Amino acid sequence: MTTLPQHPPEGTGPVRPSAAVARAARVLAAAGVGSARVEAELLAAYVLGVPRGRLALADDLTTEQVARLDGLIRRRAAREPLQHLTGRAGFRHLELSVGPGVFVPRPETELLAGWGVEQARGRLDPVVVDLCSGSGAIALAVAQELPRARVIAVERSPEALAWLRRNAAERAGAGDRPIEVVEADVTAPDLLAELVGSVDVLLCNPPYVPDDVVVPPEVAGHDPAEAVFGGADGLAVIRPVVTRAAALLRPGGVVGVEHDDTHGAAVPGLLAEDGGFSTVTEHLDLTGRPRYATASRRADGQHAPIGVAWQTDSS
Repeated sequence: MTTLPQHPPEGTGPVRPSAAVARAARVLAAAGVGSARVEAELLAAYVLGVPRGRLALADDLTTEQVARLDGLIRRRAAREPLQHLTGRAGFRHLELSVGPGVFVPRPETELLAGWGVEQARGRLDPVVVDLCSGSGAIALAVAQELPRARVIAVERSPEALAWLRRNAAERAGAGDRPIEVVEADVTAPDLLAELVGSVDVLLCNPPYVPDDVVVPPEVAGHDPAEAVFGGADGLAVIRPVVTRAAALLRPGGVVGVEHDDTHGAAVPGLLAEDGGFSTVTEHLDLTGRPRYATASRRADGQHAPIGVAWQTDSS
């Protein structure tokens, strides 16, 4: 159990945000939390109800606020995700509601979403599909940035669907174009049968961690296992997604699939071996690790008898 240093006895006066943050950062760092100072500032700002950038100008914390911050710091030191404590997760230009039962969107997935936005931007009234949508991060980012796009988000988990629908309603209420939410298993051979041959951009952040990989406590204890682990080699969901993408995409349409950093050859290989794609490209994240693979549906809409070559892109 993490023990917080005691504040001065009750009644001795308020606590400056800088002092509260410094103390919280020490506790988080001792517990092994990365970016301890940043997370301490975010939690203090959350308690005070101010943006992190205005924390230095905020009023002192009251006794009640200090107690609330202490409770949050204890929970974070026990490795409960920061986003579960605040109930929100930032993703591109959005703030999404998250909590138990849904995968917390990661910053690296913003790269895939951004690629999808750019691919759809030049198309007339594009149809964009987000498979394994979870909280709806990718789908809602596309809908916000491309109001002309028809966006379909597909999710199987009832718990995740509740968060997805909540976020979709929040963004529609804020004026974004509403997305379509579909409850379905992305590995089903008849997935989105009504859209066969008509999708412009298909994006997917599937469960892809191999089953025997040890993940951080924030993941192991809180993210749904079905949204994290992808079978013995991590490709159990990706394989059928690649096959279905070839059916759903129109000629010239594109697919982007996020994957484990050990899949830098495997996922592009699956796309190349399918025979339905050209321009297979592997993309690196900001740390230089393989992160997502993309491809274009063959212009003739057919499948080649052999796989195409693929290349690596640093973006």
